[in-house]
Amino acid sequence: MIRRKPGTWLATAAFVPLIALVAAGCGSSSGGSNASAATTRPTTATGNAATVAVANSGLGKILVNAQGRTLYLFQKDTGTTSTCTGACAVNWPPLRANGTPAAGSGATAMLATTTRSDGAPQVTYNGHPVYLFAGDQKAGDTNGQGINAFGASWFALSPTGNQVSGQASSTGGGNAGY
Repeated sequence: MIRRKPGTWLATAAFVPLIALVAAGCGSSSGGSNASAATTRPTTATGNAATVAVANSGLGKILVNAQGRTLYLFQKDTGTTSTCTGACAVNWPPLRANGTPAAGSGATAMLATTTRSDGAPQVTYNGHPVYLFAGDQKAGDTNGQGINAFGASWFALSPTGNQVSGQASSTGGGNAGY
């Protein structure tokens, strides 16, 4: 009879679901978002990478970053002042820009920056500091839409700079735990 250490069994039990999760994430998906930015990178009129552009999604037209990832506003923010720091900023990373942010197709001159409490700049749109969501795994995901976390709700931004109403369609990323 071969005896194994209890830790080996636990390690194996934890490893098997991880492999299944990775395998599931590698498969193709026919559903999900239909964001146009998922296949092309947003650019400015001169062909440079855009800091903010507009893409079509299951929520309608929304703002996205240069990689086509959804941009959100935090209802707890007041004016251009971000209230999302620490663990909040880990789950909802602020959109940063070196220099003046660039507007891509569909975005307007409502782009600016504000200085965060750490002294670094954050992009704003129509006076709202903008964020990404760690639960969005790829361009076009809108898993952060309508989540209430860190003291207020989070919403994707429309090209007019207002919150988008409606619920995100499921793209497989989920939003549990945030």
